[in-house]
Order: sequence, then C-alpha cells, then structure tokens
Amino acid sequence: MRRYLSKLLALIGILASVLFLLNLSAGFVEIPDNLPIIGNLDEALATAILISCLSVFGIRLPMAAAMPKREKDRL
Repeated sequence: MRRYLSKLLALIGILASVLFLLNLSAGFVEIPDNLPIIGNLDEALATAILISCLSVFGIRLPMAAAMPKREKDRL
C-alpha cells in the first residue's frame, strides 16, 4: 500500500512540476520572476521536485548522478 501511495505522490509531483516549468501563464502571474536571484528559485525548486519524483520510478538523469541514492536503491 505504501509503495502505491509513494508512486501516486511522485506522479502528482511530476505533473505539477512539469506544468509549472511549461510556464503556461507566459510569466504574467509570476511577479517574483522579475527579481534577481529570487526569480530563479521557484524554477530550481520545481526542477528538484521533478528529478526527485522521477527517481521514484527508477529514472536517474545523468546530471543527477551526484545526488545520493535512497537507502532502498542500495539494496
């Protein structure tokens, strides 16, 4: 049951982060994007969520190889 719940949450995280990164509002809603440094933090967070959720499904990106593996993956 826990495995299915984690996969469901990972799928929701993938969908939410991809929709956010697609920037469907064309930047009109995102006022903080005009501020230096702070404007990039939301995209960095969405990308980190996407990479983390993809790893639940066993998809490891080459650039994320430096990220520590989960304990379950080491077995």
